[in-house]
Amino acid sequence: MNYQLFKECIEKAQSIILFSHVNPDGDTLGAMLALQIIIKTNFSKDSQAVVAGKVPDIYHFLPLINDVKKAEDIQGKYNLAIAVDIAAKDRMTTGLGIFESADVRMNIDHHKTNIKYGDINYVNANACSAGEVVFDICEKLGLKIDKNAAKCLYTSILTDTGGFRFENTTADTLKKAAKLIEMGANPSEISRLCYESKPKPMVMLQANSLINAKFDCKDKIAYVRISNADMEKFQAQNDHTEGIVEALRQINTTEVSFVVKEVDNQTTKVSLRSKNTDVSKIASSFGGGGHTFAAGCTINKPLKIAEEKLLEEVKKYL
Repeated sequence: MNYQLFKECIEKAQSIILFSHVNPDGDTLGAMLALQIIIKTNFSKDSQAVVAGKVPDIYHFLPLINDVKKAEDIQGKYNLAIAVDIAAKDRMTTGLGIFESADVRMNIDHHKTNIKYGDINYVNANACSAGEVVFDICEKLGLKIDKNAAKCLYTSILTDTGGFRFENTTADTLKKAAKLIEMGANPSEISRLCYESKPKPMVMLQANSLINAKFDCKDKIAYVRISNADMEKFQAQNDHTEGIVEALRQINTTEVSFVVKEVDNQTTKVSLRSKNTDVSKIASSFGGGGHTFAAGCTINKPLKIAEEKLLEEVKKYL
């Protein structure tokens, strides 16, 4: 990858906009906000961070989080648009038009299904997170990472490795996390804020979901269906489903776990996890994608039908 091109693009741009993916998580938010801080610190330039969907409550501790805007509130054309942790560009949803209209489009990501849709692409499928890709860019160019940027990047790496538990955790991952701690990130504080500060509706929804989990193929498949009625019952938000699919994977008999969540009466959102099966292939069969052991997609069918179709597809891989 031509890292020098990153520096040249930032230096030339008069206006810069950064995008997270829809239903933002700790990686896309941490990497995007870190990049915003890094651009300001090293190039003395302002940039606008954009989210698609609601920012989860647990990430409101991140620096600059209160300055992010929704794409529908953005006007005008930008010199440089940067997509952060976005495997497929349509995951920018309402921001896609702004991204496409920019003079230069940059793509920073770590998903193996990313087709490198930018004019400039920093896509490393071996990286544990988009935050690690941003860290690498900074190291290659000798860019300063201050305390706030380190906090954001550590959050990115911590959450996308599941607290350094997932298969994407490598020796390099831990070395980079250690460097971020040296730069000012507080590991115990960030871990507490990410994993031990859940709102009551989230805990209650997750408990209800796990109690009502279903199993198939001699318990090799564990799955949960979440309806809008379930969400209303517990006054839960969309981000409150985070962590359920991982909890199902923790069962010792589980090979593939998935959660199907109702968006509306014709749309269902899917999250897939596995221990050894390439679930990115399953997600791709429905137009989605992701990583080998963590992927997702959207099925344009009612919740129950989507569940049946997904279960049928998962069985093929077992």
